[in-house]
Amino acid sequence: MLQNLARLAAPLTLALALAAGSARAAALDDAAFAYPPAPLGVATLSTKSAGGVRSTLVTFRSGSHTVHAEIVAPAAPAAPGPGVLFVHWFGDPRTSNHTEFEPDADALARRGATSLLLDAMWSTVTTGGADWFARVRTTGTDYADSIEQVIELRRALDLLLAQPDVDPNRIAYVGHDFGAMYGAVLSGVDPRPRYYVLMAGTTTFAQWYLLGKRPPDVAAYVMQMSPLDPLQYLHRSKARAFMFQFAADDRYVSPQHAAAFAAAAPLPRATFLYDASHDLAVPEALADRLAWLEARLFAP
Repeated sequence: MLQNLARLAAPLTLALALAAGSARAAALDDAAFAYPPAPLGVATLSTKSAGGVRSTLVTFRSGSHTVHAEIVAPAAPAAPGPGVLFVHWFGDPRTSNHTEFEPDADALARRGATSLLLDAMWSTVTTGGADWFARVRTTGTDYADSIEQVIELRRALDLLLAQPDVDPNRIAYVGHDFGAMYGAVLSGVDPRPRYYVLMAGTTTFAQWYLLGKRPPDVAAYVMQMSPLDPLQYLHRSKARAFMFQFAADDRYVSPQHAAAFAAAAPLPRATFLYDASHDLAVPEALADRLAWLEARLFAP
């Protein structure tokens, strides 16, 4: 989250108090995230190769939306390899897009994996550089847009699995911030990713959305968003393993919320804490993430 949102934290106290006293709606069933079969309509924007790695910028269709993404793959794969879907954070505008995870994807491509790096609805690419949190999204559409975002993740998996050298039995998901939270929802509705790395996520969408615009009826908004809260989807996930990465100096995710977020996932799970801020931009986090993924995606 952008640091200038911190000044808006005071209104959040009221919102969370209302949320704590409200009844929680049950998680949505899988049908809420279903989508009709349709051509992906992939269009290639550009391709470059360097050091044995090929990077291709593409667009594809998800419902009425055109989604931007980058495919990073071995330039000359020797055999089918793993596939990884990466979904970035909402933070520094320079990395609030698919480029956040290019170092991860490049390293994995050198091992034989193909990655799809998505530009989510909060991306500076998707919004043309506009401030999505303050100027684009609205509390009136957060619920519907959140469902559509999960569907876009599923369409992104369709595109990843359509790549000719991806092994459908070795699929992982990596997400940071909102990418972690929407990934948590995905984990409960789509069985294709076997492994998840979720970075700096928290327990409810309202906790972050109410840092910005506030609806006239905060309690009703919290109740509306509660069926999407990540914990209940983590509880029902059938993924094989989870890795969680958190920051010790995180103004947006308290230790209590971090613990609850991780504890909701099934075993086996691993939790890592770093001397870092919410961006988790420390070499140790990258190294641990790659080591964890490689041990599972490239296991004999």
